[in-house]
Amino acid sequence: MRKEEPDMTTFNGHKNTFKCFLTLFCLLLAILIGVIRYLTGPEFALSLFFLFPIILGTWYVGRLAGVLLSLVSAFSWLMADVVMLHAFSSALIPFLNETFRLVVFLIITGILVKLRKAIDTHKALARIDSLTLVHNRRAFHDLADLELTKARRSKKPLSVLYVDIDNFKQVNDHFGHHVGDTLLCSVAKTIKTNLRAVDLIARIGGDEFCILLAETGSAAVALVARKLKEKLLGLMQNYNWPVTCSIGVITFENPPDSVDQLIDAADAQMYFAKSQGKNRIHYKIVAENEDLCRTWPQVNSASP
Repeated sequence: MRKEEPDMTTFNGHKNTFKCFLTLFCLLLAILIGVIRYLTGPEFALSLFFLFPIILGTWYVGRLAGVLLSLVSAFSWLMADVVMLHAFSSALIPFLNETFRLVVFLIITGILVKLRKAIDTHKALARIDSLTLVHNRRAFHDLADLELTKARRSKKPLSVLYVDIDNFKQVNDHFGHHVGDTLLCSVAKTIKTNLRAVDLIARIGGDEFCILLAETGSAAVALVARKLKEKLLGLMQNYNWPVTCSIGVITFENPPDSVDQLIDAADAQMYFAKSQGKNRIHYKIVAENEDLCRTWPQVNSASP
């Protein structure tokens, strides 16, 4: 049986707890700096130290935390100055000073929010295939490596499907590259729609996609492979695209040593399917304590 999607409630709960704790810590730090300001007197300027809680809260919690910390920092400093009001030539000076400091704090918060967003966007784009909007090869390597580690720890199987579009070059040659791009996007969307959210899909090559199904054994992946092939062939027929798909499927009862071995093993099954006439699925299994793959006789090189 395939494992159901994990409940994300616990993960989100831990994340929210961390944000609340960090915000509280930064608030206390801002108040502490205000107290130190009062104890050291009006001659020492400690504005710079307020940037530490503001930067920390904005970067790891978000805009609202940054605005809140800016307000608390300015207010904390103002309270210290109000207590020492006799040290100023005019009662308005502390209020004017803190207004300017608050503006500076808010500007820094805004810059940090935009910078964090830009960095997050850049990281996301670096791991996404720009055409199909699924993971690219680099992201697949990183995420699949994590799944291999989990599989070794849990001692549960994992399965990989390698999908290749047969005769894809003919689409580019006869219909143009824009139609080829549309085909690839449609294939990626169809595959993604028919998988679990926890399943990993990536565009590995020009017209090749790799799919990793964690905690999925031979019987379950056979059903998934047939379903995907049926959906993809229906897509091709819908648009009258003169292509089919060959799929290599491999289940590891004992995970390989590296992601490259995992991809190569699935790729080999896909090429075997193509060598048998294309438009086929070829299944293999790496049994526990066995070094070589063996075929599942009941479904070997099966057409839909």
